[in-house]
Amino acid sequence: MEISGHTGMICLLGSPVAHSLSPAMHNEAFKQLDLDYRYLAFDVKEGELKGVLDSFKKMGVRGFNLTMPLKTEAAHLCDSLSPAADIAGTVNTVVIEADGTAIGHTTDGIGFTESAREAGVDYIGKKVTLMGTGGAGIAILVQLALDGAREISVFERSSSRFKERTAEVVKKLNARTCCKVSVYDYDDTRLQREISESVLLINATNIGMAPNTEGNLIKDPSWLTTRAVCQTEPLAVSDVIYNPQKTKLLEMAEQCGLKAFNGMYMLLYQGAAAFTLWTGEKMPVDIIKEKYFNR
Repeated sequence: MEISGHTGMICLLGSPVAHSLSPAMHNEAFKQLDLDYRYLAFDVKEGELKGVLDSFKKMGVRGFNLTMPLKTEAAHLCDSLSPAADIAGTVNTVVIEADGTAIGHTTDGIGFTESAREAGVDYIGKKVTLMGTGGAGIAILVQLALDGAREISVFERSSSRFKERTAEVVKKLNARTCCKVSVYDYDDTRLQREISESVLLINATNIGMAPNTEGNLIKDPSWLTTRAVCQTEPLAVSDVIYNPQKTKLLEMAEQCGLKAFNGMYMLLYQGAAAFTLWTGEKMPVDIIKEKYFNR
């Protein structure tokens, strides 16, 4: 893959970024489709993004991804936002048009919903329980509501630093979509009840992530198997964590005979959605999946 005077640049900004799989994933996709782009990663710290974005507009950079700690800052710097990014107040993908207009998107939620569909989970018109309101949790919440989930029960600790943001996002979703979103503190009885009425349980917290792999917010397998009278479908369980690939929650779900999937393909499909926004082409996900994800 030679670099010419016509080669376009797309990149990842954040800190740290050296560990990211995104450069390998996107550059492989460019190679497979013979697209004259290269994807690079740059360590950009909080407060530095405005200068970088101004430079990128002048340089004709096509766009970029964002990771922590820049997603909220980016939402304030973009010239316009997609509906999901506007509601969530965060941006993980920016497209820079030929006139220099920077359009902010959030594809994290799309990454999750695509991975759910691939796992055979149908949440449209149904109830979902979501644990966690950090960056991943909010992105997932917004996309589920926009896609047409009937109801979402969100669990958030009373001490969460995200409480104000969560309240604002929930207010927007209840006003702009047909989805009913409710927020609860962690209470065992309430959590069991909401799970019993749901078709999908999502852990979007870091409980169970390496190195603290013994963590699990679900205290007993019966919480996953007890169904409300109104709910006849078995529960599906997702954990956005992918290190380890099977958290204690996913192990519990599989032991109960339930569909269970982690966040690995969320990473793949959020990247695929961003790839299409920049190039207008579909990422060859089967090739990327085989080379970088099925290990």
